[in-house]
Amino acid sequence: MSTLKIAVILGSTRPGRNGKAVADWIVDRAGARTAAEYELVDLADWPLPFMDEPLPPSMGQYQGEHTKKWAAKVASFDGYVFVTAEYNHSIPAVLKNAIDFAYAEWNNKAAAFVSYGTVGGIRAAEHLRTIASAVQLAHVHQQLSFSLFADFENLTLFKPGEHHDAAASKLFEEIEAWSTAMKTLRT
Repeated sequence: MSTLKIAVILGSTRPGRNGKAVADWIVDRAGARTAAEYELVDLADWPLPFMDEPLPPSMGQYQGEHTKKWAAKVASFDGYVFVTAEYNHSIPAVLKNAIDFAYAEWNNKAAAFVSYGTVGGIRAAEHLRTIASAVQLAHVHQQLSFSLFADFENLTLFKPGEHHDAAASKLFEEIEAWSTAMKTLRT
C-alpha cells in the first residue's frame, strides 16, 4: 500500500487568525511521522466563492473551474486533520463552505479535529463531527482543543502546554490507522 497522504486543513481565513500557528504546530509535529505525509492546506489559498454550483455536490457534476480544482485537491488525500476556530459556537463559514463544495471526494476517508477558542473550540469540533458524518468521513475519537486563555499568550501567541504532545501523538496514530483502514474501502 502506498504512503498515506493526510491534509491539515486550516479552516480560518480571518486576518490575524490564530489558526496558522496551530496548523503549523500540527504540521511540525507530523513531520516526524513515517506512516503518512502531511500537507498544510490553507483555505486562504483557496478563495472559493459561497456555494455557486447549480447542482448538489453529491451529483458530482461540478461546473466551476474553482470547484473542479478544489475537488481534485480534496480527492488527493486519504485523510484530513481539520484545524478550526470556534466562531459563535460553531465553525468558520469558510470551512463549512469548503466542505460543502465537494462530496464523493470526502467519502470513505478519515478525519481528525483540532480546535481552538475561548473554551478550546470544543463546540466547533462537535459541529464539525456532524458535518463530517454527512459527507461520509469517519472521524477518530482523539482530538486536540486549545484554549485561548491557557495555550495562547495574550490571546494571540500560540504556546501550547507540553501535555498536548501526547494527545497529538495519539491523534496521529488514530488518523493514520483509520486512513489506512478506509483506504481499503476505496481500492
